[in-house]
Amino acid sequence: MKVAYIFRNDMSATFQLASMILPQLEQDNHGVDVAGMMFFDDNVYSLSAGNEIGQRLSIVAKKNNILLMICDQCALRRGMATGDFSQCGTGEVAAKNTVDGVIAGCFPQLYGALSANMPDQIITL
Repeated sequence: MKVAYIFRNDMSATFQLASMILPQLEQDNHGVDVAGMMFFDDNVYSLSAGNEIGQRLSIVAKKNNILLMICDQCALRRGMATGDFSQCGTGEVAAKNTVDGVIAGCFPQLYGALSANMPDQIITL
């Protein structure tokens, strides 16, 4: 089975991701393939440049072809993207000050990016 994760709730990236999902991915015993991860609100900070969680996740994502996407609007509000709010959802907002491999986008970009590696389930945490 292949899944995608959406980190929506407060601290889901620093709790469920950092203490459960990421260690399992690093040890190759997560139990499913992960197609992608989408980060909203303050969860985007886990992918900021220099963040230990983000650095570890970047390595795992590159090795396993996992999409790492931050919400374009959330990233703009937190200084982690270039562009302006009128560009949100168009694919024109670019991630900045993030670990390697992170892109910014909204649902249209998420669906497009996952279409080549479609998950069986999407899990919101």
